[in-house]
Amino acid sequence: MANADTLSVGLFGFGVVGEAVFRVIQQTPSLAARIVKICIKNPGKPRSIDASFFTTNREEILGNEEVNVVIEAIDDADASFEMVSRSLAQGKSVITANKKMLARHLPELIALSRKTGASLLYEASCCASIPVIRNLEEYYDNDLLVGLRGIINGSTNYILTQIFERGLGYAEALRQAQEKGFAESNPSLDVSGQDAVNKFCILLTHAYGILAQPEELPFTGIENIHPIDREVALAERSQIKLVANAIKLPDGQVAAYVLPSFVKPMELLSRVHEEYNGVVITSALTDEQFFYGKGAGGFPTASAILSDLSALRYRYKYEYKKLMMQKPSNLCLDVELDAYVSLNREEKLPAGFFEETYEYFTGRGFHYRKGRILLSKLMEDHWWKQDGVSLILM
Repeated sequence: MANADTLSVGLFGFGVVGEAVFRVIQQTPSLAARIVKICIKNPGKPRSIDASFFTTNREEILGNEEVNVVIEAIDDADASFEMVSRSLAQGKSVITANKKMLARHLPELIALSRKTGASLLYEASCCASIPVIRNLEEYYDNDLLVGLRGIINGSTNYILTQIFERGLGYAEALRQAQEKGFAESNPSLDVSGQDAVNKFCILLTHAYGILAQPEELPFTGIENIHPIDREVALAERSQIKLVANAIKLPDGQVAAYVLPSFVKPMELLSRVHEEYNGVVITSALTDEQFFYGKGAGGFPTASAILSDLSALRYRYKYEYKKLMMQKPSNLCLDVELDAYVSLNREEKLPAGFFEETYEYFTGRGFHYRKGRILLSKLMEDHWWKQDGVSLILM
C-alpha cells in the first residue's frame, strides 16, 4: 500500500494517456507525488521531457523498492496483466486503465489485492472522466440499484452521431473518427462492441457483484447498421446508439447485454453525442441519475487516474461490497426484449427466432421484422452477427 505521505510512481507507457498523466502530476504539487521512472517500448521515439525519466527495462520499476505506486497506461492486455499482478504481489498499489485486461483477469487480481493489502484502482478504465466506479462502490452500495444503462464507448458514439446528425455514411464517419483520434487505425475492438462489453463487465462487478467474462453477455457493435435502419429510426424520431444495459429482475437476478438500441428524444441517453459517454443509474429510492462527460482522450483519462492517485494518499481501496458483503446477483438470460431485425435476405432469419412478430416489411431487397425475442436465443446462435443482419433493441 502506498504511504499516505509519499507517492513514488512508476509509470508504464508514455502515449497519449501516459504523457497526460505525467503532465497533470507535474502540475499538481499538492498531490505530493513524483514520477520515479517511466517504462517505454520504443526508445527511439522523440520525447518532450528529460530522457533520464525513461527506461525500456520494466525491472527498473517492478524491482525498485522506492516505487510504491505503479500506473499502467499501455494497450497490451497480456503485458498489462504481468505488470499489474507482479506489482500487487510485491505490495505496490496499482492504477490501471486497461479494461480488456481487467475484464479477463479481475477475479484473480481482486484476490491478489486482498492477499497483499495493495490497492487496485481503475476508475479510468470505463468512462474516463466520469466517476462511475467510485459512485457505484460508495454511493450505491446497497441492494436498491435496479438499473444501469449507458453509452460507454466514445468511438462508436462519435460515428453514430455523424451518421444521424450529419447524414454521413458509416465508412466516412469511421474515417473521421480515426482522423480525430477517437478510433484506432484498427477500430475492430470499438465497432464490434468488444471494448464496451469489457467495460460493462467491470461495471457489473461494482453494481451487482457479478464477475462475468465478456463472452457471457450478448453483445455486438455497429458495423452492420444499414442505411435503411437509419431511415426507420428517423421515421420513429429516434437515434441508434450502442447501449450497455443491466436490469435487476424481481427475483434478484440481472439481465445484462451490450447492443445497438433505438433511443427516443425523451431518454437521457439521447443527449449523449460525439465522443462523450453517459451513464444512467436507476435506484429504487432516487429514480434516474445521469452521469455525463468525455469518455476518451488523454486528459479526461488522466483526470480519473489523478483522482485514483489522490485516493491512495488516504489508503483507499475498493471494498467490492456487492461481491464480498452481500449475496452477489446472477446473470439471467430468460428475459424477453423488443427487437428490430433487418436483413438483406429473408432466409437468414431462423424459424422461431421471434417469440412474437408485430410488424413486418419487405421491399427493395431489404426485409425487417419487429417483435419479442428471448435474450437466451442471442447466446444460442450468433447468426445475427453475420454481415447483412442488423439487430437493434427497441
